Amino acid sequence: MSRFVRASKYRHVFGQTGKKEYGIDNIKVTNSAWDTNVVAASAKYISINWNSSGGGAFAILPLPSPFTGLPHGLPTKIPDIIPLARSHTATVLDTDWSPFNDSIVASGAEDGKVMIWKVDDSTFEGWGHEHWEPHDLDPVARIEVSPKRVGQVLFHPTAEHVLATSTGDHLVKLWDLGSPEQARSVLHGHGDAIQSLTFNPNGNLVVTTCRDRKIRIFDPRAGGDAVRVAEGHGGIKGARVVWMGDKDTIATTGFSKMSDRQVGIWETGSLNNMKMTTIDQTSGVLMPFWSDNNILFLAGKGDGNIRYFEWENETLFPLSEYKSSEPQRGMCFLPRRALNVSECEIARAYKIAASSVEAIAFIVPRKADSFQSDIYPPAPSAEPALTAGEFFSGKNAPAKLVSLENGAISSGPPPSAVPSPAPVPTRTTSISAPAPAPAQAPAPAPVSIPRPEILSPATSFRPEPSTPATPMSRSQSTAGNDELAALKSDNEKLLAELRESREKIRNLELQVETAKANARKAAALLNA
Repeated sequence: MSRFVRASKYRHVFGQTGKKEYGIDNIKVTNSAWDTNVVAASAKYISINWNSSGGGAFAILPLPSPFTGLPHGLPTKIPDIIPLARSHTATVLDTDWSPFNDSIVASGAEDGKVMIWKVDDSTFEGWGHEHWEPHDLDPVARIEVSPKRVGQVLFHPTAEHVLATSTGDHLVKLWDLGSPEQARSVLHGHGDAIQSLTFNPNGNLVVTTCRDRKIRIFDPRAGGDAVRVAEGHGGIKGARVVWMGDKDTIATTGFSKMSDRQVGIWETGSLNNMKMTTIDQTSGVLMPFWSDNNILFLAGKGDGNIRYFEWENETLFPLSEYKSSEPQRGMCFLPRRALNVSECEIARAYKIAASSVEAIAFIVPRKADSFQSDIYPPAPSAEPALTAGEFFSGKNAPAKLVSLENGAISSGPPPSAVPSPAPVPTRTTSISAPAPAPAQAPAPAPVSIPRPEILSPATSFRPEPSTPATPMSRSQSTAGNDELAALKSDNEKLLAELRESREKIRNLELQVETAKANARKAAALLNA
């Protein structure tokens, strides 16, 4: 046995549940067998897929805290009848909160529709008091996504009003909520039901897991085909994926052919498997969550436990385990910008049990009163880096980060157009000449589109109306039409050049990977 203990500031992290009166009781969780997290949270509210009759619904509740009681004076045991978001005609399968507005939530359901909702604090006034009558919420936007179900909804991490959906016809569609009449990008190639999807931190790549046992990475603005495809876990049940921050790695959970629960680490440049670890043989799906403290949390459906690991030196080191006798039906994590830094809280989970919501704070045990900068890297901020129009026109921008000490906004690392290949770790140490870097693709000129505002119920988002223009003469109108046609032609040429350049980059990356593989083989022969 080694005499040395690995140094880590997170080695003693522990999970702390708030008092029972700080949680929410008497919730009615959906009975749907569709595999999602059931719950989602913003910095102000929490949404829960609800068990309701006469169509689909989900509940929106104030955010509980493990350190204080519920806001608005709400009782721990909520009323039997509460206001719900009810406009779907079939079971709600998934919800997600906007990263830039804590009052905006999207929902997807079996009826093939996505709806956008805006919450007001007045919704929670007078709950359970005498003469109080619950009034259901109305959506501010409706999107006809698919004739089949919408299994997952996911907001873009850096571009405002961009939403991704997965559908029952095995497609991922990206939408501009300012003009939702038609999907702006459609990602195809899945051979079966899509089980999970996520963006990388800058939002220019999408990774999915599928029931056909494959992992796919897409560049959604370069076309509908996957830029990387790899064989994932051997079992078909419940594969999930999460991007490991700004690293060139993703983590997946799934099952082996022998039904062992596994966690795998994959390098995104070539989708080579770096590590595959067997967790146990329990049947519940493992839900992975990544924290920018380099910690991977694993929560199993039907388990009462939450395992967490630290990723360091391309190795997953087990830290500890939160244990509970009450199994969880679903789970989500709080945005890091809303953590309680005075309590040294580095992550917070919201656990859905049989009829209750528990807030679990993961705390670094320290006695210092000052801000602990070493355990609080900058968090994703509530300020978007791009508009929807800029994103779909091809513009890239790093995510905006916020300091948890003073609220200062900064920019994250610059985004890359496609995943850069990295060599797979081997036992043999070799030195090879550096491969040439691929040329950068020319970016098209960004198109400026006004930011839509969500103010009142409507059928869809609409940009603010512009000031009426002065009437033009026929000659001015003809000249304007000619200029517009010329601009459209130039834009089409730039887009074509961009697609060709990205294709060349992908080909160059494949050549680099081949050269590196040959170099490793040659080094292995020389060292043999």
